[in-house]
Amino acid sequence: MKILTPQQIRELDQFTIDNEPIASIDLMERAAQCCMDWLVSNIDATSYYIFAGIGNNGGDGLAIARMLSAFPFRKKAYLVQFSDKLSADAKTNVKHLKKVDAVCLTKAEFLEDIRFEDIEPEAVIIDAIFGSGLNRPVDGFAKLVIDKINSLPNQVISIDIPSGLFAEYDEQLSLDNQSIVKADITLTFQMPKLAFLLPENNEYIGDWHVLDIGLLSEYIDEQDDVHIYVEPDFIQSMLKKRSKFSHKGNYGHALLIAGSYGKMGAALLASKACLRAGVGLLTAHIPHWGYNIIQTAVPEAMTSIDRSEMIFTEFPDLNGYTAIGIGPGLDKKKNTVLAFEDMLKQLTNQALVVDADGLNILSENTAMMSQLPENTILTPHPKEFERLVGKWNNDMHKLALLKEFCIKNKVITVLKGANTITCLANGVCYFNNTGNPGMATAGSGDVLTGIILALLAQGYQNKEAAIFGVYIHGIAGDRALETESHESLIASDIIRHLGTAFKNI
Repeated sequence: MKILTPQQIRELDQFTIDNEPIASIDLMERAAQCCMDWLVSNIDATSYYIFAGIGNNGGDGLAIARMLSAFPFRKKAYLVQFSDKLSADAKTNVKHLKKVDAVCLTKAEFLEDIRFEDIEPEAVIIDAIFGSGLNRPVDGFAKLVIDKINSLPNQVISIDIPSGLFAEYDEQLSLDNQSIVKADITLTFQMPKLAFLLPENNEYIGDWHVLDIGLLSEYIDEQDDVHIYVEPDFIQSMLKKRSKFSHKGNYGHALLIAGSYGKMGAALLASKACLRAGVGLLTAHIPHWGYNIIQTAVPEAMTSIDRSEMIFTEFPDLNGYTAIGIGPGLDKKKNTVLAFEDMLKQLTNQALVVDADGLNILSENTAMMSQLPENTILTPHPKEFERLVGKWNNDMHKLALLKEFCIKNKVITVLKGANTITCLANGVCYFNNTGNPGMATAGSGDVLTGIILALLAQGYQNKEAAIFGVYIHGIAGDRALETESHESLIASDIIRHLGTAFKNI
């Protein structure tokens, strides 16, 4: 699913109006009907208070208020009139609502016009003050209303986007002093907004749901891929089916370089995940003293033993390996850095995924970045990414740095977190929609490295291995959560549910 900019969304609306064709007011009616249907089906409420602005988002809110009049809820609507310039469709919906006796409409120009003290705690507040076209921070009367709404204990449902939040915003903007509705639920139209997928906005968005209001796909299809929200059918199209007559040689031979003294657990987790994700053969290159550990814990893996007892200092002949993973539990000793650098010079056509200390080595030895094969997959968590690119001002700035980094270095970067972002070497970003907070646990990233390595070894293209690997990793975490809690879930649980995750796809 493509994520469009506010300008593209306006153009999409107009394209639909012109080519369906449909009148603007009727398209608004359709959007409001979708919201009303969702509310009636999902929210158990006895009363609604609708706060509508003067633009088309306010028109949506007024139309919803009118439609709710058919149900036995208590309803009151406030037109937050911070300006006399109502949009044409908002004016029409004001006229329509005035004809409905079941809904009391109050035009509010001052805070005293709104009886916040009469809003019972169990009432649901509908926020339709500002839409996705907002391009400057909220001030004046509207700011006072938003701040007051945020002070109430009520459940808040925002229409299209929480009022005060920009769908996209400046890389220098600080959200700390902005007045933005803190919604519990956001009902958005046709596609998520980019802001929904950035961590710093979580407190404003709440749970968001996309409502299909029938905007024409022809316009969407013509837009360049820049930000993509990954959906199940996209993942299903990638899955490679296995032949009845296949054998382990058909599914690649992966080399995993991992582990050091005190960090063998990372090597074990990555090895087990790689095997569970379908690799044909796995060789784990480990420090000498870890031999008994991995042979006992992962009997399915072959081993390559480093001459060093403690760290990675050499690598086996790379011929015969289809993919290489390096980094989990590796450490950053001088001889390890030299061995990593030498290995990069020996690569021929093997796909490469770099994680953990492999990334930390790159951040401290930046000249090595130029030696990475094109479309190498890097899998940093936010702190590791910060070491690679420096600090950012906000999450939109972080996204810009991510694109710049991938384009400059011709790499694929998997920036881990909620809605993990896979940024390709051309700057196109794929946002994941699987996973849960329980996966924020030690070793989860090592599991992801193992999964991506297995997919690369099996012949998935680097782009596919990164996007598919992140998705399947998240599903396994979601399946694990069915028997665990956010607190109790550990990395081994993710591995244990990989089979169920693949069946899900």
